[in-house]
Amino acid sequence: MADTTEQSSQEALESRSPEPISPPPTEKKKIDLLLKAAGDAPIMKKKKWAVEPSKKIGWVTEFIRKYIKCDPSDSLFLYVNQAFSPAPDQEIGTLFDCYGSDGKLILHYCKSQAWG
Repeated sequence: MADTTEQSSQEALESRSPEPISPPPTEKKKIDLLLKAAGDAPIMKKKKWAVEPSKKIGWVTEFIRKYIKCDPSDSLFLYVNQAFSPAPDQEIGTLFDCYGSDGKLILHYCKSQAWG
């Protein structure tokens, strides 16, 4: 009896026309990055930026340096969640997956060591 039920359900599956597979939902191509000043760092007029997930933290550091016209001799520190400083070769996409919230990744920047 179990064989006939199993066989009839198998036939029902085979007789159905295959449903078209819907493409996966389009992933967001860029990540919203919110840059907040801390300590003695100048405040950026535009705080929210759309950044490709493959960009590295080193790239973000250089971008901030250029934007705030930071001297090459000045230090610049970046922090995630006001707690730790990510490595320069860390990808933005990975940090967003682990520490992003509300659809954005928040990074704090300052010229002197603040946290961690």
